[in-house]
Amino acid sequence: MDRRKKYTKMVLKESLMALLKEKQISSITIKEICEQADINRSTYYAHYSNQYDLLHSIEEDFIEDIRNTLTQYNFSKEEEALQITEKLFELLAEKSDVCQILLSENSDVHFQKKGMLITQQFIFNNWITDKSLDPDTYEYINPFLVSGSLYVIKNWLEKGQNKTPKEMAEILHHFINKGLSDIR
Repeated sequence: MDRRKKYTKMVLKESLMALLKEKQISSITIKEICEQADINRSTYYAHYSNQYDLLHSIEEDFIEDIRNTLTQYNFSKEEEALQITEKLFELLAEKSDVCQILLSENSDVHFQKKGMLITQQFIFNNWITDKSLDPDTYEYINPFLVSGSLYVIKNWLEKGQNKTPKEMAEILHHFINKGLSDIR
Protein backbone atom coordinates (compact mmCIF):
# COMPACT_ATOMS: atom_id res chain seq x y z
CA MET A 1 0.00 0.00 0.00
CA ASP A 2 1.38 3.41 -0.88
CA ARG A 3 1.84 6.21 1.64
CA ARG A 4 -1.26 8.14 0.55
CA LYS A 5 -3.53 5.16 1.09
CA LYS A 6 -1.95 4.42 4.46
CA TYR A 7 -2.36 8.03 5.48
CA THR A 8 -5.98 8.15 4.33
CA LYS A 9 -6.86 4.99 6.25
CA MET A 10 -5.06 6.26 9.34
CA VAL A 11 -6.92 9.60 9.25
CA LEU A 12 -10.27 7.88 8.74
CA LYS A 13 -9.62 5.55 11.68
CA GLU A 14 -8.57 8.45 13.90
CA SER A 15 -11.67 10.39 12.87
CA LEU A 16 -14.00 7.53 13.69
CA MET A 17 -12.27 6.99 17.04
CA ALA A 18 -12.73 10.68 17.89
CA LEU A 19 -16.42 10.49 17.02
CA LEU A 20 -16.88 7.28 19.03
CA LYS A 21 -15.78 9.19 22.13
CA GLU A 22 -18.91 11.31 21.72
CA LYS A 23 -21.59 9.06 20.26
CA GLN A 24 -22.60 5.56 19.31
CA ILE A 25 -21.47 3.96 16.07
CA SER A 26 -25.09 3.69 14.90
CA SER A 27 -25.44 7.51 15.09
CA ILE A 28 -22.23 8.31 13.22
CA THR A 29 -22.59 9.16 9.55
CA ILE A 30 -20.10 8.85 6.74
CA LYS A 31 -20.47 12.60 6.24
CA GLU A 32 -19.31 13.23 9.83
CA ILE A 33 -16.33 10.91 9.44
CA CYS A 34 -15.33 12.61 6.18
CA GLU A 35 -15.68 16.09 7.67
CA GLN A 36 -13.61 15.09 10.70
CA ALA A 37 -10.94 13.57 8.42
CA ASP A 38 -11.14 16.36 5.82
CA ILE A 39 -11.60 13.72 3.14
CA ASN A 40 -14.31 13.52 0.51
CA ARG A 41 -16.92 10.77 0.45
CA SER A 42 -15.66 9.14 -2.74
CA THR A 43 -12.25 8.69 -1.12
CA TYR A 44 -13.95 7.16 1.93
CA TYR A 45 -15.90 4.71 -0.23
CA ALA A 46 -12.73 3.73 -2.08
CA HIS A 47 -11.58 2.19 1.21
CA TYR A 48 -14.68 1.31 3.28
CA SER A 49 -18.31 0.55 2.55
CA ASN A 50 -19.79 2.07 5.74
CA GLN A 51 -18.92 3.14 9.28
CA TYR A 52 -19.13 -0.46 10.53
CA ASP A 53 -16.60 -1.56 7.92
CA LEU A 54 -14.20 1.12 9.16
CA LEU A 55 -14.82 0.11 12.78
CA HIS A 56 -14.22 -3.52 11.84
CA SER A 57 -10.85 -2.53 10.37
CA ILE A 58 -9.88 -0.81 13.65
CA GLU A 59 -11.00 -3.87 15.61
CA GLU A 60 -9.03 -6.23 13.37
CA ASP A 61 -5.85 -4.15 13.77
CA PHE A 62 -6.26 -4.29 17.55
CA ILE A 63 -7.03 -8.02 17.58
CA GLU A 64 -4.00 -8.67 15.39
CA ASP A 65 -1.83 -6.86 17.94
CA ILE A 66 -3.29 -9.06 20.69
CA ARG A 67 -2.73 -12.25 18.70
CA ASN A 68 0.85 -11.25 17.91
CA THR A 69 1.47 -10.69 21.61
CA LEU A 70 -0.15 -13.99 22.63
CA THR A 71 1.76 -16.09 20.12
CA GLN A 72 5.19 -15.03 21.41
CA TYR A 73 5.08 -17.26 24.49
CA ASN A 74 4.82 -20.88 25.56
CA PHE A 75 1.83 -21.18 27.84
CA SER A 76 2.71 -24.62 29.11
CA LYS A 77 5.05 -23.02 31.63
CA GLU A 78 3.30 -21.16 34.44
CA GLU A 79 5.90 -18.40 34.61
CA GLU A 80 5.45 -17.69 30.91
CA ALA A 81 1.66 -17.61 31.34
CA LEU A 82 2.14 -14.87 33.91
CA GLN A 83 4.65 -13.10 31.69
CA ILE A 84 2.30 -13.12 28.70
CA THR A 85 -0.50 -11.76 30.85
CA GLU A 86 1.78 -8.92 31.88
CA LYS A 87 2.73 -8.28 28.23
CA LEU A 88 -0.96 -8.28 27.35
CA PHE A 89 -1.63 -5.64 30.01
CA GLU A 90 1.33 -3.63 28.70
CA LEU A 91 -0.20 -3.73 25.21
CA LEU A 92 -3.58 -2.69 26.60
CA ALA A 93 -1.92 0.20 28.45
CA GLU A 94 -0.06 1.27 25.31
CA LYS A 95 -3.26 1.19 23.27
CA SER A 96 -5.58 2.25 26.08
CA ASP A 97 -7.41 4.90 24.03
CA VAL A 98 -8.34 2.40 21.33
CA CYS A 99 -9.14 -0.32 23.84
CA GLN A 100 -11.40 1.92 25.92
CA ILE A 101 -13.35 3.04 22.88
CA LEU A 102 -13.69 -0.49 21.50
CA LEU A 103 -14.97 -1.71 24.88
CA SER A 104 -17.34 1.24 25.33
CA GLU A 105 -21.07 1.27 24.76
CA ASN A 106 -20.50 3.54 21.75
CA SER A 107 -18.71 0.80 19.85
CA ASP A 108 -20.14 -2.37 18.37
CA VAL A 109 -20.88 -5.32 20.68
CA HIS A 110 -19.30 -7.66 18.16
CA PHE A 111 -15.84 -6.52 19.27
CA GLN A 112 -16.55 -7.61 22.82
CA LYS A 113 -17.74 -10.98 21.50
CA LYS A 114 -14.54 -11.36 19.47
CA GLY A 115 -12.51 -10.36 22.50
CA MET A 116 -14.39 -12.88 24.59
CA LEU A 117 -13.68 -15.64 22.05
CA ILE A 118 -9.95 -14.87 22.01
CA THR A 119 -9.91 -14.70 25.81
CA GLN A 120 -11.86 -17.96 26.00
CA GLN A 121 -9.29 -19.75 23.86
CA PHE A 122 -6.43 -18.16 25.79
CA ILE A 123 -7.78 -19.00 29.25
CA PHE A 124 -8.96 -22.53 28.64
CA ASN A 125 -6.25 -23.74 26.32
CA ASN A 126 -3.36 -22.13 28.13
CA TRP A 127 -4.18 -20.91 31.58
CA ILE A 128 -6.49 -23.28 33.42
CA THR A 129 -4.25 -25.72 35.23
CA ASP A 130 -6.97 -28.33 35.83
CA LYS A 131 -7.35 -29.90 32.39
CA SER A 132 -9.66 -32.63 33.77
CA LEU A 133 -12.56 -30.17 33.96
CA ASP A 134 -15.70 -31.82 32.59
CA PRO A 135 -17.34 -30.12 29.58
CA ASP A 136 -20.56 -29.21 31.43
CA THR A 137 -18.65 -27.44 34.20
CA TYR A 138 -16.46 -25.72 31.61
CA GLU A 139 -19.59 -24.32 29.90
CA TYR A 140 -20.38 -22.44 33.13
CA ILE A 141 -16.92 -21.49 34.31
CA ASN A 142 -15.55 -20.24 30.99
CA PRO A 143 -18.06 -17.38 30.41
CA PHE A 144 -17.57 -16.35 34.03
CA LEU A 145 -13.79 -16.15 33.66
CA VAL A 146 -13.90 -14.53 30.22
CA SER A 147 -16.45 -11.85 30.97
CA GLY A 148 -14.82 -11.20 34.33
CA SER A 149 -11.41 -10.79 32.71
CA LEU A 150 -12.78 -8.33 30.15
CA TYR A 151 -14.50 -6.27 32.81
CA VAL A 152 -11.34 -6.27 34.96
CA ILE A 153 -9.48 -4.85 31.94
CA LYS A 154 -12.22 -2.31 31.23
CA ASN A 155 -12.32 -1.21 34.89
CA TRP A 156 -8.52 -0.93 35.03
CA LEU A 157 -8.48 1.27 31.93
CA GLU A 158 -11.33 3.45 33.20
CA LYS A 159 -9.51 3.96 36.51
CA GLY A 160 -6.50 5.32 34.65
CA GLN A 161 -4.42 2.17 35.00
CA ASN A 162 -3.96 2.69 38.73
CA LYS A 163 -1.96 -0.54 39.00
CA THR A 164 0.99 -1.58 36.87
CA PRO A 165 0.57 -4.20 34.13
CA LYS A 166 2.62 -6.56 36.30
CA GLU A 167 0.30 -6.07 39.29
CA MET A 168 -2.78 -6.59 37.13
CA ALA A 169 -1.30 -9.72 35.57
CA GLU A 170 -0.59 -11.14 39.00
CA ILE A 171 -4.13 -10.35 40.24
CA LEU A 172 -5.82 -11.87 37.20
CA HIS A 173 -3.49 -14.85 37.00
CA HIS A 174 -3.94 -15.61 40.68
CA PHE A 175 -7.73 -15.34 40.50
CA ILE A 176 -8.03 -17.54 37.41
CA ASN A 177 -5.78 -20.22 38.85
CA LYS A 178 -6.80 -20.09 42.52
CA GLY A 179 -10.15 -18.32 42.68
CA LEU A 180 -11.01 -16.23 45.71
CA SER A 181 -8.95 -18.29 48.12
CA ASP A 182 -5.79 -16.54 49.24
CA ILE A 183 -6.76 -13.11 47.85
CA ARG A 184 -4.57 -10.49 49.46
